[in-house]
Amino acid sequence: MTKYYTEEHEWIAVAGKIATLGITDYAQAQLGDVVFVEVPTVGRKVKKGEETAVVESVKAASEVYSPVTGTVVETNEPLANSPITVNEDPEGAGWFCRIELSDPAELEVLMDEAAYKAFVEGL
Repeated sequence: MTKYYTEEHEWIAVAGKIATLGITDYAQAQLGDVVFVEVPTVGRKVKKGEETAVVESVKAASEVYSPVTGTVVETNEPLANSPITVNEDPEGAGWFCRIELSDPAELEVLMDEAAYKAFVEGL
């Protein structure tokens, strides 16, 4: 499994043609306590850069953009009843959806963990 990051603080973990999408620890810390998460429906086709999920916290609402193009094949339904999971484990149990990649070449422009860490340190 390979993990990639965006400058908008999303992460995806890719295994084969399936990418799991979530927000980074940095993003959840900036948001504060998450009170609501809206995930996409299974079967929805998403394009790279398209709004895919919504996170609302005590501070603000924020859109989550897909870093890849593909079809949503699974969503993390328990987040509806337990949005705080995004704060507790943003890069684990707090994932939003799984997307079947339609263009794996899109991964080439995303950051790896070291590049993302350097990016965040520069903010």
